[in-house]
Formats: sequence, C-alpha cells, structure tokens
Amino acid sequence: MRKVVMLGAPTDSNSSFRRGPAAAPPRIRAALFSDMGNAAAENGRELGRDIDFADLGDLALTETQADDGIIADAMAAAARGGGVPILLGGDHYVTGPAVRGLAAVHGPVNILHFDAHPDLYDDFEGNPRSHASPFARIMEAGAAVRLVQVGIRTMNGHCRAQAARWGVEVFGMRDFVAGAVPIPPPPLYVSIDLDGLDPAFAPGVSHHEPGGLSVRQVLDVLQRIEGGLVGADVVELNPHFDINDMTAVVAAKLVKELASLV
Repeated sequence: MRKVVMLGAPTDSNSSFRRGPAAAPPRIRAALFSDMGNAAAENGRELGRDIDFADLGDLALTETQADDGIIADAMAAAARGGGVPILLGGDHYVTGPAVRGLAAVHGPVNILHFDAHPDLYDDFEGNPRSHASPFARIMEAGAAVRLVQVGIRTMNGHCRAQAARWGVEVFGMRDFVAGAVPIPPPPLYVSIDLDGLDPAFAPGVSHHEPGGLSVRQVLDVLQRIEGGLVGADVVELNPHFDINDMTAVVAAKLVKELASLV
C-alpha cells in the first residue's frame, strides 16, 4: 500500500488582491478530522484503514524565495520515501515548486488542473513567482509534459498566447461536460484551486468568479482517475471570506477523495 502524506504550505506572500490563504491549512485539517463527518471516501476506502495516511504538519516557510526549495525538497522527500504527497495551500504559487520537486524524482509529470484562472502569466504585476504564474514556471522548466486545465472562465489574450505556446488543453465552463475532460496518463499531478468552484459552493476564496464548477462536477472528473497519481494540492482557501467553514469542508472532502485514488 502506498502512503499518502499531507503537508501544509502556509504562505500567501505571492497573492494578488487579497491575502489570507496562509491561514488555510489548519482549517482544512480541522474539517478533515472533524466528528461532523467520517473517514470514508465515496469509493468506500477509509483514511487510516484502507488508505495509509499521515499528516506531516506544516512546512516551516519563510515567505521568501527560500520557500521554493523548502517546498520542492519536502515533496521530493515524500516521493523518494514511496509516498504520494497532498499539499495544502497557501496560494497557488506553491504548485510551482511542488511540481518541480516531484519531477526531480519521477521525471516530468502530467497535470490535471482545476481553476477559474489559467495561472499562466509570464510575470504578473512584476512578480514571476505570483500565484497567477505557477504554470508558466512549470512549463518553461520542463517539469510537466501535458497540462489539462478544467473550469477556466477568465482567459485573456496573454494567457491564450501562453496556452498556445505550451500546448495547454483548456476545458472551460461554456458547454462543460465532465466526461469530455481527458485524464492525462501517469505520472499524474492534480492541482485544485478552490476558486475553480462556483462561489456558491466555495465562498471562502480571494477571487470570486461566478459561473464555475459544482463540487459534483469536480468529483465526476476526479473519479475517472484510475491510477498513477504521484501528488496533488488543494489551494487558495481564504478563511477570512469563508462562511461557516463551508469552503474548508469542501477542501477536506477533496483531500479525502484525492487520497482515495492512490
């Protein structure tokens, strides 16, 4: 049995517009381990029984460029130990070093990415490490071969050009059909930005973008994954804007479902 390891990345210094995701990992953990629910995923597998699961706590991040190495090294160490790491953001910046760390072990990965935004900016507001730029950094580094983006509904001209540059496969919300989304082959990394969900399902995010995915639609795509998952992240929960922790509960649900796929 492969072990699933959960790591927190409490950082948001690369956020634009609003900060707050640095406070997210403890809220996701609280929801995941709350007596409100149980440890069973929808496929019947249970954390701690059918799924070898360990919470390794939060990384000691510094909100400096040194965090790139800390995150990459932690993800690589988990992979070298035979584990499949699930990273709790933090903002979406964390995906860049996370994928680079796993690529150092597994070679270039394929990515299934849920988001309202493509996060392909070459340099957003003067910051190449922005949470709006992780997939530009990943693709230019050769850390991923294939990038499939799901739920996009904010594609501007610059990001369209960036997507064309790297052959990104974009499945937006207009005419969305879960069964039409291709599942890239292993080694597969899944990145879930909670603002990919419609604000009705996930109000606790920094950038609300109406017209998004339902929780069910995300699950319908995830549950088509048949193996080969090497890592994942759930990012961009902003507890300052959550309502009764409902977005934290969604994040915890997604962590559990991702773990059940390993």
